[in-house]
Amino acid sequence: MFVMTKRKIWYGLSLFFLLVGLVSFAFQGLNKGIDFTSGNVLQVEFEASVSAEEVETVLVEQGLSGYSIQAAGSSSEYLIRSKELTENENKSLLAALTEKLGENEVKRNEKIGEVIGKELTQKAVIALAIASVLMIIYISFRFEMTFGIAAVLALLHDVLVTIGLFSLLQMEIDGAFVAALLTIVGYSINNTIVIFDRVRENMGIMKKVELINIVGISIEQTIFRSISTSLTVIFALVSLLLLGGSSTKVFAFALLVGTVVGTYSSVCIATSLWFDLKTKVTKGFSLRPVKSR
Repeated sequence: MFVMTKRKIWYGLSLFFLLVGLVSFAFQGLNKGIDFTSGNVLQVEFEASVSAEEVETVLVEQGLSGYSIQAAGSSSEYLIRSKELTENENKSLLAALTEKLGENEVKRNEKIGEVIGKELTQKAVIALAIASVLMIIYISFRFEMTFGIAAVLALLHDVLVTIGLFSLLQMEIDGAFVAALLTIVGYSINNTIVIFDRVRENMGIMKKVELINIVGISIEQTIFRSISTSLTVIFALVSLLLLGGSSTKVFAFALLVGTVVGTYSSVCIATSLWFDLKTKVTKGFSLRPVKSR
């Protein structure tokens, strides 16, 4: 019952984080990596075994910043993304890699224009919009439309809070960040559906119980499962964040934030939104009498 009786607090807390993120986004935007701006991509395979740390040392010595290094199959092949390099900078980097780390084969060396970044952004937005519509349709068919609307609003809340935090911290984003946002949507909806399914089940059993009590009981019955599941994911993401390479940090941190925020929104925001939609907005269309307080 605590969650439902304090729902104005949850609304206020979420509104605060959304506004802070919106202000940050308006004034300083996002720190876009080369996936969203112009840059260079170099895929190189060394004859001898080379670590990512050794490759990074060469990049630092060349005065490069905003780069990412990703293993590309074997322990001696790497995909290096960097800011846009001039012809001389590109030749200097290749020469340094050969001098410091030995003979190698360049499998890919090309520039990525800003147009690709725009296409990536547009496709991500379209994917999120399509996923939202399909989820509303499916959840409406499985439950009812108010469940679908509340679930999607909670998902958008998770995405916006994550984007706002990255804007506030000015962490550089890349293609992995987009993948993380879409993963957050898929993970968060799972927790929400579990709670909503229990609400629907209890509504059929507790016909004489007030709706606010039914929702509160449903949350109490599922909250341990939601938190336990989220903690297993959080432990894995913290390990990846601390022990993984630089190329996985953005993805891991975005997922970590999204998992924490998604668990909170599934328990506190989605259920509160559904209750208010059910009792205040669509009360006249209710399939059963609703008592509220």
